[in-house]
Amino acid sequence: MLLKHLVPALAGAHLATAQELMRFGCSQLTIDRIDPLVEPGNLPSSHMHQVIGGNSFNASMTPESHDPPTVSTCTSCTYSEDFSNYWTANVYFKARNGTFKRVPQVRNLGLGVEAGMTVYYIRGYQPTAQVTAFPPGFRMLVGDSMNRDASKVPHGLCFRCESNMDQNPFGGAPCTGSDIPGFPNQACGGGWRVTVTFPSCWDGKNTDSPDHKSHIAYPASGTFESGGACPSTHPVKIPQVMYEIIFDTRQFNNKADWPADGSQPFYWSMGDNTGYGIHGDYLFGWKGDALQRAMDGKCSGDRCSPLQRQTDQAAINCVKGQSAPENIGDDQWLTSLPGLQM
Repeated sequence: MLLKHLVPALAGAHLATAQELMRFGCSQLTIDRIDPLVEPGNLPSSHMHQVIGGNSFNASMTPESHDPPTVSTCTSCTYSEDFSNYWTANVYFKARNGTFKRVPQVRNLGLGVEAGMTVYYIRGYQPTAQVTAFPPGFRMLVGDSMNRDASKVPHGLCFRCESNMDQNPFGGAPCTGSDIPGFPNQACGGGWRVTVTFPSCWDGKNTDSPDHKSHIAYPASGTFESGGACPSTHPVKIPQVMYEIIFDTRQFNNKADWPADGSQPFYWSMGDNTGYGIHGDYLFGWKGDALQRAMDGKCSGDRCSPLQRQTDQAAINCVKGQSAPENIGDDQWLTSLPGLQM
């Protein structure tokens, strides 16, 4: 979405000024079947992911031995001090004949990257409050790839069916209005805008937890954006990280290719046909105190003086080959989802 649309929308959710959020683009780094958070060391992992950020991304990123700013040589994000990694599952279309093809991603409006995702670091409406940047080794997960129940999708994870690629009319703040927790069941003229929002409170001690969730939490009351207090168990306010992914579903809008019963034909790459398995992974990798400087300086958009910004082309040029080489369903139809016999 364009920032001029975003700010009024978030103002309605008590984000009063543009200075309280960062929004920047990250090009596609790789599409690969590895997951250093949930399946560390497994090559290949159980399902395909689309990844952005530092090019040191690999299957085994133990925090004791892997410091992304030190070992990465480039980042696909426009802020050149951000070597973090951000990833989600891919989306596939299943044709009536049973074959699969990957749904491509496109850059969001107003950004100069290719495919990938839009990343937000939201400081929230708390101008005098301390927002603590993540420490080295920090990682987290939101959502559940195994979930198939709409009521169990966390608030802040949703799908929006866009009527056109200009996202006009703008549909309001993420996960409001007609946004839904699972796959849209109609053809969308502008593809989908998928939002993944992480919790904004931290226990202040653990950089990770066995489920990659227990060390983080949502505010005890209200919302992060409105300055809601963190629970006593997780008292530290951290930046609220949010992803937006634009999946261009337009080439799959022909209902003659959809199942004969009219049901929706899309799958997450882990085999979920509902969309309720929506989830996102995050591995912190900002250089030095760059993210803290951004929070203290109330950075806005993708150009902020406390931070270094590379050219869009430099971000686009940062790519990484597959660690587990296989056909991902871009140029030809697949008989099954990568890693799955279905």
